[in-house]
Amino acid sequence: MEQSFIGLKVEQYRKQAALSLRDLAKQAAITPSMLSQIEKGHSNPSIQTLKSLAKALDVPVFTFLMDEVDTRELVIRKNERKQMVIDGIAYELVSPDFTSQLATAIMHLPPGKSSSETPMSHKGEEVAFILNGPIHLTLIGEEYILATGDSVKVPAHTTHQWRNESQHPVSILFSVTPPSF
Repeated sequence: MEQSFIGLKVEQYRKQAALSLRDLAKQAAITPSMLSQIEKGHSNPSIQTLKSLAKALDVPVFTFLMDEVDTRELVIRKNERKQMVIDGIAYELVSPDFTSQLATAIMHLPPGKSSSETPMSHKGEEVAFILNGPIHLTLIGEEYILATGDSVKVPAHTTHQWRNESQHPVSILFSVTPPSF
């Protein structure tokens, strides 16, 4: 039988913690034989056993169930960013995609453009950092002029609108959770 995914994870974290099979088994209150069977994929641990192993290894239980991450997919080179243009406004995706709980993008607003015709809201919470301004922000009816280096938090379901009233393009770095593009 092939070593199971969970067994591989348990073995990996045990070795990272510099624990012997016997030491981890003792801390998790299972037999060394049972731990060996789990690591080799000959036995599937119960949820309680996984909880005990996680506690002994000081890791969350879900750690044993997570797929390996290909870190090459996490690094986004400047010239490889996904880009899109919506109604004349350019967006660069800074995060790898919109599949996780957080998305980060740069919005480039040309002179005279607004993010929307009227203030709008979305379900995601947003934090914006002004890369180069100034930019006008309407936030729940209040008007603000944000300069380069300023930032703002826009709570979920809060009406807001970005307007570039300057003579040059402005750029805003923003993160939204959950993504609502």
